[in-house]
Amino acid sequence: MRSWERALSVLEALCERGQVVGHGWTLDMELLPSHQQQVNALENQGLVELACREDRAELSALEGRPVRWAARLTPYGHDTLAYGQSRPRAEPPPGEAAPGRQRVELIPSQMAALRVFVGLTGQLRVAPADGLAEQVRVASCDHGIKRWRLYLTPEQMGSVAYGLWLHRMTGSAAEANRFVRDYGVVH
Repeated sequence: MRSWERALSVLEALCERGQVVGHGWTLDMELLPSHQQQVNALENQGLVELACREDRAELSALEGRPVRWAARLTPYGHDTLAYGQSRPRAEPPPGEAAPGRQRVELIPSQMAALRVFVGLTGQLRVAPADGLAEQVRVASCDHGIKRWRLYLTPEQMGSVAYGLWLHRMTGSAAEANRFVRDYGVVH
């Protein structure tokens, strides 16, 4: 498990336990010691708040036992958790495209042009193909080869070619030329 995955699992645990008890705090008896150690690192990042002496005294009174440790999410922690739970995960396993979809790898300048194209959806007379904006949103970047990976239908491929053609008409032809060379789809 990667460090950001561990951090998200700790944030999820804090959020769930804090909601169950109603006061928002996760107490010492409710979290594994390994998670408590991770909480300290998350506190340094501003994602978690540890209870001060006064808060622990109030929690001890509520619980009817001494509370030596308690933590809760900060607003940044809530936002990180919300983003982490909704972040793009639509990429099929390596080497496998979903049925009816083709794996496409775009260089950063092509992806930037494509983002402009889908961002203009409400203003264009020829709108991007259905689902293309979602594919752009969930695209993943392979930092090793510096390529954005998308899985597109034939209609979406044609729409990408159109968006890159618009980019060509207003500036650079390199992105459209590369798309034609790599995928044989031209507008």
